Amino acid sequence: MKLRTIIIDDEPIALDKLRSYVGKTPFLQLVGAFSNGMDALEMMTSPANEVDVIFTDINMPDINGMEMVGTLSRPPLIVFITAHPSYAAESYRHSAVDYLLKPYSFADFQRAAGKVMERHAMLHPERNHSHDTASTVTASTPAAPVSDSGSIFIKVDYRYVRVNLSDIRYIKGYGEYLQIYTVTAPTPLLTLSSFAAIRERLSTSFIQIHRSYIVNMDHVIHIERARVVMDADTYLPVGDSYKPSLQAYLASCSIGGAPKKE
Repeated sequence: MKLRTIIIDDEPIALDKLRSYVGKTPFLQLVGAFSNGMDALEMMTSPANEVDVIFTDINMPDINGMEMVGTLSRPPLIVFITAHPSYAAESYRHSAVDYLLKPYSFADFQRAAGKVMERHAMLHPERNHSHDTASTVTASTPAAPVSDSGSIFIKVDYRYVRVNLSDIRYIKGYGEYLQIYTVTAPTPLLTLSSFAAIRERLSTSFIQIHRSYIVNMDHVIHIERARVVMDADTYLPVGDSYKPSLQAYLASCSIGGAPKKE
């Protein structure tokens, strides 16, 4: 499943950058690129031109990005882009999924695209496959061949990237895709696969704690209040249905408890 995407920016270089980033994101399908909001609005007036997400600059002539979004009776998912931080708060008043501050990197764009995919999966569950059920593609074709040296090959775009299992911190799933966070890469590896497919290739240190997360317990700092803390900025939720398996894992490899009262 791909999200039909349009991009809008009045700066040619910025528009080309957006076009390149969309092209590198497997779950986005570019259906329109515009240098102004009026042309984008004209395209979206046709019922045949269904759009799932808009990445739009705010500062543009004739009609700015926020004004354009405000004219839509049923706006799609929106990511605003601007060079002015002062627009951040206002952009969220328009129910934006995310906000990109120029100059932004592909990692920033990928983070925003991931939020878009997550929001779309929540709003349209009928268009997304379950995380726990392998799709037809992943069922018929192994998602990641395993080597004998404790590593796994992850298919990213048109290449296979070798990753040591011990380097994987956690795996995040949404729709038909997985984001694999490692200690060696600055951005997560994105691959078309499912939890069901990758679970078979992981070691016993990996525990699924939520319908959207598998964690490598070797990289966990601590666990508290139904959340797993990976680092100072990363707190992953523990789903109710996954608490028993997490408790069983902890019981097998932990010591200590609350002191007894006299």
